[in-house]
Amino acid sequence: MPPYTDRLHALRAQLQQDGLDGFVVPLTDEHMSEYVGGYAQRLAWLTGFQGSAGAAAVLADQAAVFTDGRYTLQVRQQVDGADWSYQPVPAVSITGWLAEHAPQGGRIGYDPWLHTSAWVREAGAALKAKGATLVAVQHNPIDAIWANRPLPSDAKLAVQDDVLAGASSAEKRGLIADWLGSTQADAVVLTALDSIAWALNIRGGDVAHTPVALAYAIVDADGTAQLFVAPNKVTDAVRQHLGNAVRVRDRSEFADALGGYAGKLIAADPERAVAAIFDRLSAGGATILTARDPVVLAKALKNPAEIAGHRAASARDGGALARFLRWCETALPEGGQTELSAAAKLQKLREATGVLLDTSFDTISATGANGASPHYHVTEESNAPIEAGQLYLVDSGGQYADGTTDVTRIVPVGEPTAEMRDRFTRVLKGHIAIATAIFPPGTNGGQIDAFARRPLWEAGLDYAHGTGHGVGAYLSVHEGPQRIAQPNYPGGGPSEPLRAGMIISNEPGYYKAGEYGIRIENLVLVEPRAFPQGDADMLGFETLTFAPIERTLIVAEMLSDSEAAWLDAYHAKVVDVLGPQLDPAEQAWLAEKCAPIR
Repeated sequence: MPPYTDRLHALRAQLQQDGLDGFVVPLTDEHMSEYVGGYAQRLAWLTGFQGSAGAAAVLADQAAVFTDGRYTLQVRQQVDGADWSYQPVPAVSITGWLAEHAPQGGRIGYDPWLHTSAWVREAGAALKAKGATLVAVQHNPIDAIWANRPLPSDAKLAVQDDVLAGASSAEKRGLIADWLGSTQADAVVLTALDSIAWALNIRGGDVAHTPVALAYAIVDADGTAQLFVAPNKVTDAVRQHLGNAVRVRDRSEFADALGGYAGKLIAADPERAVAAIFDRLSAGGATILTARDPVVLAKALKNPAEIAGHRAASARDGGALARFLRWCETALPEGGQTELSAAAKLQKLREATGVLLDTSFDTISATGANGASPHYHVTEESNAPIEAGQLYLVDSGGQYADGTTDVTRIVPVGEPTAEMRDRFTRVLKGHIAIATAIFPPGTNGGQIDAFARRPLWEAGLDYAHGTGHGVGAYLSVHEGPQRIAQPNYPGGGPSEPLRAGMIISNEPGYYKAGEYGIRIENLVLVEPRAFPQGDADMLGFETLTFAPIERTLIVAEMLSDSEAAWLDAYHAKVVDVLGPQLDPAEQAWLAEKCAPIR
């Protein structure tokens, strides 16, 4: 019996023992994180799915795995269709599927530390209509059957220097206190790991590629705070940094601490705080103010120090990527390279900077058909040779103390087809349309998303993912609240107005199933645009990422004069930024790659 089939049977046996007829398995942790530590990878352990967004529902006689359009191909490659049905999100929701398939009178379990209160209400109502019941479990049944489940990381906390952060923790807690004063709340519960890291100017090593620590925080209206974290993580340097205004408590005390706010007005974020937190606050007699975590927007608006740090990190990272692209140009056509060997080469070049702390996510090193899965994750089992006639897609980034990077480039191996060049050029035209967009304050990313898609739409083509996501300052490579996406695509829905200081990706793409994938990604900074003769304030984007865009894939005749001018100006800046880091041979190569397109 395959291991995942065996695990599914074991879960069903455990559910029967627990008096449950089903169970819901999300891909998150008790902080509603997108990227989670190994101890919380319950979905991957149960199903084999390695993507970064998804969920599963298990009943006695059937099971389903739910993924969005980014993972349509990947989920079928990694999850056995004999055990699981594949359900497309958002066309099919977990609650809708449960309402249709749960048995009459069934008891469907969920872990209240892994779901929002809104989901609990929705699922409960859907099941009630079917005559079934949603049941909160005290202990997650997967944990009961997961032999050798990893322990949570014991990595130490580290101090993020105020010079890099651009503001002290005291100043940031002061901003939170001001917000509490404006809402007349007594305290706010912070559950998002990157919010806690930002507010306290600390970083951690508990989640791969994201420098955060497993912790909770409660900030009071006077700016003092409690940090709930494993005591062995806190060094003397961190205690000194936090000072007397931040009380350090054991993470295990957090749940009980929520019961101590009787008669107080406590703010909690309904999107980022799990149902169990709201339950504990209510049971303790607190009045709950449901409001967005006040750190979310403050963290997204980068200050001058964070912007300067990102520029330095991008330039450094671009030098490593340029060396990698030069290596690809000679090494890949010679043969003998694979997706894993190429990713290892890029890693080595980033490490050669001497200041790389981690990659910002698992490098998407994808050749040929694997590139058609937007979030493909190369493993020893899927590792493919990079061969002539393919397009090699590499989406990667670095974590540096001064910034987080994310960039995607395409390398043709041998002569690309006319179709590949057409599609690449359309993606480039969409990329340029975003890079050159001018828009008034109040505009959100959903309103400009179509700029990137129009060149593809004109040929009856599209891509099934968002066009841009926010990026943190030595924090998460996926950061809200800003994004560029249509409502019906992953990351879509109501979008935050774009504001000066936000960093966001610009990454349109095209994917031909079974053949190749194309994506061109740079990070951009939202900044004011001045028009002396205009009568309204405007915003635009400054491109922050510098690396050559493959000229042999561009059909120059398809570019307008203004598009060609943008590309030439961009490549001239690439030479200016990266050239000083390179040796003479590398500089000559870069100059050739960045020559004018016409």
